[in-house]
Amino acid sequence: MSSRHPRTSPGRRAFLAGAGAALAALALPAAPAAASAPGGPFGRYGSPAARLSAKTLYVHPGGLGDHTSVQAAVSAASGAGWTLVLAPGTYRETVVVSAARTGMTWIGASGNAKDVAVVYDNAAGTPKPDGSGTYGTTGSATVTLQAADFTAHAVTFANDFLRADLPGNPGTQAVALKAQGDRSAFFHCRFLGHQDTLYADSMSLAAFARQYYAHCYVEGDVDFVFGRATAVFEHCHFRTLVRPDLAGAPYGFVFAPSTARANPYGFLATRCRVTSEAPDGYYKLARPWVPGSDTAAWPSLVVRESVLSAGVDAVAPYANMRTEHPWQRQRFAEYRNTGRGAEVTVPENRPRLTAAQAAAATPAAYLGDWTPTGSLRL
Repeated sequence: MSSRHPRTSPGRRAFLAGAGAALAALALPAAPAAASAPGGPFGRYGSPAARLSAKTLYVHPGGLGDHTSVQAAVSAASGAGWTLVLAPGTYRETVVVSAARTGMTWIGASGNAKDVAVVYDNAAGTPKPDGSGTYGTTGSATVTLQAADFTAHAVTFANDFLRADLPGNPGTQAVALKAQGDRSAFFHCRFLGHQDTLYADSMSLAAFARQYYAHCYVEGDVDFVFGRATAVFEHCHFRTLVRPDLAGAPYGFVFAPSTARANPYGFLATRCRVTSEAPDGYYKLARPWVPGSDTAAWPSLVVRESVLSAGVDAVAPYANMRTEHPWQRQRFAEYRNTGRGAEVTVPENRPRLTAAQAAAATPAAYLGDWTPTGSLRL
């Protein structure tokens, strides 16, 4: 590993530990208590000497498992249906789960996501070691998930790149997780970063990948939940960060969907909350992303029955990314949100669903014939 990636940098340790402390203080619902039962570094999930199944692999940074890195375990788990049990620790690496590794499950052994972190610090503008250019947004991802039917429980996905790492470089997009597979589910997980933290995407424009996030925590500043997936966020907490590099508002945007025009469903946030470290009104709830790869995109976002703190600009909660694609022409709507950031002061700036429309904007409608379950496969 290059010396550019210090394993013990106090600033980077603080990034992870601080977010964990904030999460605990804000009382995000905990994972099931049984997950933290005693039994060694892997808790109730067995060990290399007592496997849950022939397709269970154990990862431990100190060598007490089958592998010391997550990528080594993923590479060993060829085919479908593998379970990786991750012992508490910080795994500083990049990981790719290829499309052939369907039905994979990652379990944070302690049951608390702050104990198990997969983290790296590539950004879009970071030069590749081979001199072939920079990583770009997609290449910056700490974890890339291409396989269908992936599930994660109690794991932190993080990108701890800081803008000060590349002073003056505009390539500050730094993805913690890029999820592309259909039927991807995340329970009690954390997603930590700054710009472009969580990339909820699909494998192609024609693929309408469905994703489900329950009781998760996501933090960032610019477009930190973005992409073209059909993604449902239920009981999730979105936290907007301070921007010491900026003198005034806006600091950023929570959502930046890029839903394909043919897809009736984009992002749905239901019974969630948005809180902020920033001054009141310094964040927009969303802006539409119409990428050059899909200029016909028709971004879709519904935020319903959620609590929006004063950090959200209640007067003008939406903004444009490009003037040729104004937010008013997109599929943005709210329903029965509360909190100071949800106050309707300028009605034309807060498109709202009718009761009939809200009845059709549900997790079941978005996910179709797939019903994700938080039950662990043991």
